[in-house]
Amino acid sequence: MNNINLRKETIRLRKSGRTYGDIQKILNRRIPKSTLSFWFKNMELSPRQKELLNKRIEERIKGGRFVATETNRKKREKYLENIKKNIKHLALLIQKSDVGKIALAMLYFGEGSKTRKGSLMFGNSDPRIISLFLRLLRTCYSIDEKKFRCTLQCRADQDIRKLEKFWSGITKISPTLFYKARIDARTIGKPSKKLDYKGVCRIDYFSADIYNELKIIAEDISET
Repeated sequence: MNNINLRKETIRLRKSGRTYGDIQKILNRRIPKSTLSFWFKNMELSPRQKELLNKRIEERIKGGRFVATETNRKKREKYLENIKKNIKHLALLIQKSDVGKIALAMLYFGEGSKTRKGSLMFGNSDPRIISLFLRLLRTCYSIDEKKFRCTLQCRADQDIRKLEKFWSGITKISPTLFYKARIDARTIGKPSKKLDYKGVCRIDYFSADIYNELKIIAEDISET
């Protein structure tokens, strides 16, 4: 195709609402944008042609954003997979009692109550955190399951029985060891916006020995 015919074809495509990128792709030719801009300089478009062109430009922008988002998502997934692969061995270390006690001490004195000296009191709304706390506690110490107590703190419109069943499954603590749930009075008459919110689960375990040992571990590490 000679330059005259090429120019005519590019103008025809432009009037049909094609972008610079579309034109080059359709013609399978790399045409400098400066050349296309020169050819289209005095070209008048009808309102309909302008509408088609603007619509196509918007589609390409959205498509470009989608591709960029997908590319970044895949890069991040690969990045996180590599991190997970490199630290996989660390999760196995907490199965060792000494390492597990260090992790438990850090977790408890970061999130748990420090005011009750004769027992542990640990609360959180994240089931994973509660599960981790109990797994470490049961792994590192000889536990008397009857010394556990659970208290749920929830919103007024939540189903307490369902919450107790949920948290009993997470904690592996019998519902018979649950204290009466505490309802936040500020939520009365206010519908919950987060439908997946399960309230706060507070775990009490009555053992001054464990509390004091974890406290000393945390203090020794912080002073090292």
